[in-house]
Amino acid sequence: MKRTVLIADDEKNMRWVLSEALSKEGFDVVEATDGKEALSMVAESPPDVMILDYKMPSPDGMEVLRRLRAKDHTFPVIMLTAHGNVTQAVEAIKTGATEYLTKPFDLDELKLAIDKSLRMSGLVAEVQRLRTELDREYSIEGIIAAEPKMMEVLDQVHRVAPTSATVMVYGESGTGKELIARAVHALSERASRPFVSVSAGALPETLLESELFGYEKGAFTGAVTAKPGRFEMANGGTLFLDEIGDISPAVQVRLLRVLQERQFERLGGTRTIEVDVRVIAATNRDLQQLIADGIFREDLFYRLSVVPVHLPPLRARMGDIPMLVAHFLEKFKAGDKVLSQEAMEALVSYQWPGNIRELENTIERIVILSQGAEIGVADLPAEVRAGGISQCPKSGIVLPDDGLDLAEVEFDLISQALERSGNNTSKAAKLLGLPRKALETRMGRLGLD
Repeated sequence: MKRTVLIADDEKNMRWVLSEALSKEGFDVVEATDGKEALSMVAESPPDVMILDYKMPSPDGMEVLRRLRAKDHTFPVIMLTAHGNVTQAVEAIKTGATEYLTKPFDLDELKLAIDKSLRMSGLVAEVQRLRTELDREYSIEGIIAAEPKMMEVLDQVHRVAPTSATVMVYGESGTGKELIARAVHALSERASRPFVSVSAGALPETLLESELFGYEKGAFTGAVTAKPGRFEMANGGTLFLDEIGDISPAVQVRLLRVLQERQFERLGGTRTIEVDVRVIAATNRDLQQLIADGIFREDLFYRLSVVPVHLPPLRARMGDIPMLVAHFLEKFKAGDKVLSQEAMEALVSYQWPGNIRELENTIERIVILSQGAEIGVADLPAEVRAGGISQCPKSGIVLPDDGLDLAEVEFDLISQALERSGNNTSKAAKLLGLPRKALETRMGRLGLD
């Protein structure tokens, strides 16, 4: 591939000599008679290398060089002058010239300077490419992390993204499970295709089914027109199913079929629709326990959890908190407000049961409500100032130093719930935060049925 050389010199004879010599060396040569023309030609098509006269009309060579570098043009520039001195040479090099030659000069000297400049330009481009690759490998847009546990997660994301494997993201509420799903999508070959998200736990069974699979006109009361589901909307791309542990058995069956056969029918329809969708699921629940309780299908679990990704809670990556705080201060336009050292120490000491979402909300609140230029401990929420409120689990139960019998604790809690509810399993299940079927399974295991 031929390299292009732009010769910018107001002397016609000099342009002719250089053009002839460089054309014979295999270069494509273009010429500019003054600074204005040179800048115009660069704007239209940047050359591989530029030979620039120091003294030229409108504007001169130094001004052309300044404007080129100001616009981030990185191609090498060889400065020529008939009035060379050390001061001009230093000024040209500082401004961004690659080489500096004084007229008259030997053509071999110029060829050597061009060759050297092009080789240096190639090295710079390669370094930039490697830096870009390094950034792509170890950082993901939107995810701020430096702690080893999160670095392991990001490494997993980079390794699984180019594949077509389904991914299951485990993590407490507020840890950023959807961010991880979006990162997998963005780093995959599906990045230019849709990323569609749906929260399974936020929708009742019938609505979730119609959201996922769509429906035909007349499928139910109110279905006045046909509507495509999320699977169709995500065709060719990625579907993110959050709170997958909350979906009903009926929806689980339909979801399993889509994963196995890549096809389904809309509600009220008979036409089979084929889709190519990568599914990424997420949950904050123990799916293995749900399987044991008969709530979640084991075959669906293995279809979804081909590659499990476990997101650590914020309390397990406290070293990332200062970076996250700085990010949220910028996001919420804190301006000149700064965080005191004591306030930062309080933020790092707090256990963050709501994880990153709680931290983000906290920073937004203090940016809005704090009045001084410095955000101090007094500006933090009471629970963060106290620190100790979140030191224990949310239940308030502290594990004794000598341990306990978990089965015995479970037996006592279920017995209390049954007694308080008058042996009404539905009410007892509600008191314990369990589905009724899960409670009945545990009661059978403990001999309480």
